[in-house]
Amino acid sequence: MADETSLLLLKPDCIAKNLSGEVLQRLLSHGFRIRGIKMLQLTDELLKEHYAHIADRPFFPEVAGFMKSQPVIAVALAGDDVISKVRDLLGPTDSKAAAKGTIRGDFGDDKMTNVVHASDSPEAAAVELKRFFKDGELFNL
Repeated sequence: MADETSLLLLKPDCIAKNLSGEVLQRLLSHGFRIRGIKMLQLTDELLKEHYAHIADRPFFPEVAGFMKSQPVIAVALAGDDVISKVRDLLGPTDSKAAAKGTIRGDFGDDKMTNVVHASDSPEAAAVELKRFFKDGELFNL
């Protein structure tokens, strides 16, 4: 097993439904550690960078509008194999296909309003963590 750090974004629907504490508690109950956490309002520039893989798609303005509709909470979450384990706990991206008992299955609505973004690989996590956390904002706890 590898000690990893993943980026999670508690998305606008999570904030609007006041689910951030519940979501964090579910994740922390699996022994993961918070290395950094902050609330922020996403900008067009940051969204274009974060969603570069879909920024040219016709649905991107809807995604960007949703992601700017409320602040998000960025979390750097660490632990053994945290990236794959968190993704299992979340369930599939499409909340409609997510099983009850998963975070998205219990709280999400669809592919966009699915409560949490999580890094999908160690490489993506490294890039995403640098995007959302400055030097000195992550702690080795």
